[in-house]
Amino acid sequence: MTLHTPSRLNTGSYKWDSRPGVLPLWVADMDFATAPCIIEALRRRVDHGVFGYTLVTPDYYDALTHWFATRHDYHFQLHQVIYTSGVVPAISAIIKALAAPGQGIVVQTPVYNCFFSSIRNNGCRIVENPLRRIDLPDNRFTYEIDFDHLDKVTADPDVTLLLLCNPHNPAGRLWRPDELTRLSQICKRNNVQVISDEIHCELTAPGTSYTPYATIDPQAIVCLSPSKAFNTAGLQIANIICPTPETRTLIDRAININEVCDVNPFGVEALKAAYTLQGEEWLAQIRHVIWQNYNTLTTFFARHLPQCPVALLEATYLVWVDIRALHKSADTLEHELLDRADLWLNPGTMYGTDGYMRINIACATALLDEALRRLAAALSH
Repeated sequence: MTLHTPSRLNTGSYKWDSRPGVLPLWVADMDFATAPCIIEALRRRVDHGVFGYTLVTPDYYDALTHWFATRHDYHFQLHQVIYTSGVVPAISAIIKALAAPGQGIVVQTPVYNCFFSSIRNNGCRIVENPLRRIDLPDNRFTYEIDFDHLDKVTADPDVTLLLLCNPHNPAGRLWRPDELTRLSQICKRNNVQVISDEIHCELTAPGTSYTPYATIDPQAIVCLSPSKAFNTAGLQIANIICPTPETRTLIDRAININEVCDVNPFGVEALKAAYTLQGEEWLAQIRHVIWQNYNTLTTFFARHLPQCPVALLEATYLVWVDIRALHKSADTLEHELLDRADLWLNPGTMYGTDGYMRINIACATALLDEALRRLAAALSH
């Protein structure tokens, strides 16, 4: 099986066609064509020729529950699943269901930018629990949870929810069971419900695996989707796993209020095809290429940009880089790279922390090499 990277120019690609002529290492989708088994499933569905309203049938739930049970030892029942069009709509609906306007919701910054907008759009208050940076001996760095601070902010009775990013985007952390256990204990003690976004759960470093948060806290609400791992975000399918019937009723009502209760047939077929042995074999290749690219990037930075430490990448395909030694804001650097190098990276300000950039390495290695060359050339002026 060979990974294919077709040209995405002039295909209506948000990543590539938003600013033609620029190398886009920004928004979080991959440049690899999805798994052949998914493409074949979608072709069969197209051949049918009718694309009416979709009934999600038992084989969808079978594929979902079997995948997580056998691959991740995460067991849940089909009646605990609420399907919807994406993880962000899922999070927004859960907030609407469980938090009143003005209440606080904890995020662990730097963190996925849509967490902020989902909280604001529901009239709630962002409460930051900043991750603590840990410098490593090889000029890399990582993050850990500041548990003392988490205990303090969740003790506020107006704080009702915590949005967990597991694995974490953009810090690249693969949270350990002991870390998740301690987070769970603090949140339970302070009556804070955890919502865990696990969209990047398949994209872990070779030889590692992620810990589903619900295996630590069975009352957690978990959001899942194959979209990141299988590059199917445009097919718009995701699932909320909620074990508590009363809470599930509230969330289901909010899903309907937000009008994200219908999904398209292609998303359904893609999930069923992804969560198979053929999908698993393709995924193993993707993970291998991502970590080859990560090694390429870290080697390049060590040789050519040693003043910019790179975060340890345990999961996702999004690399977090410290640019503070350049003495300019991340927003300024984003615009300079666009203007001088035709290169697009995400500024850390999107994720609540200036002085960093996020680089998407889910692309052909030759493209990554060219992007790194442009980056170094632009910064040498």
